[in-house]
Amino acid sequence: MINIEYVILLIAIGGIIYARRALDLAGSVFMVIMGIIIIFTAGFNWLLLIFVFLILGLLLTRYQHNYKKDIGVYEGTRTIKNVVSNGIVPFVLAAFGNPAGFIGSIAAATADTMASELGVLQNPRLITTFKKVPPGTDGGISILGTTAGIIGAGIIGFFAYILGVYPVLTEALAIAVIAGTFGCFFDSILGAVLEKRNYLTNEHVNLLATVAGALLGNLIGLVI
Repeated sequence: MINIEYVILLIAIGGIIYARRALDLAGSVFMVIMGIIIIFTAGFNWLLLIFVFLILGLLLTRYQHNYKKDIGVYEGTRTIKNVVSNGIVPFVLAAFGNPAGFIGSIAAATADTMASELGVLQNPRLITTFKKVPPGTDGGISILGTTAGIIGAGIIGFFAYILGVYPVLTEALAIAVIAGTFGCFFDSILGAVLEKRNYLTNEHVNLLATVAGALLGNLIGLVI
């Protein structure tokens, strides 16, 4: 019975997210479908960890949105492509009950989102050459963005422990911070080398970054 209540709550949240134009209709529906499956396979707490990422992303997307619009990097309403590229890896890992990989993938997505949304407020350097580039350049990194990304990954590790997804706080933090930071830098490298040359789209890069975070998260989980 309790799962049904969670499903109703999830559908309501999906409706609010769509009404607020944070996601388009297809993205909102797909998010709800993934969430329902996670509720019945891994549990509602695992879904809440994804919502931590979602809330952070939505808040930071709207931070300084006028400036972001002026320089052409404001995303506004995200589509189903964004939901799939950032959410499909955590969804699969949650369905199979893989906590370390789950945390690593979400931490990578969170770190990349926070680094991107706050990093544009500072003049970045290209990760492959360290030459100064305009804000929003694929592969651009900055001290502000990197710091925000690490903090974002740490937030995921903290909530993974609080929500009971991972039982040991220090291990949850280690998985999230290391895997999340690695995934964020991996995203930047792919952006500078492949996305900039139109070999990959932003969605491809995001997907591969969450895969990298999941793989490293699993590796760290085996070691610690």
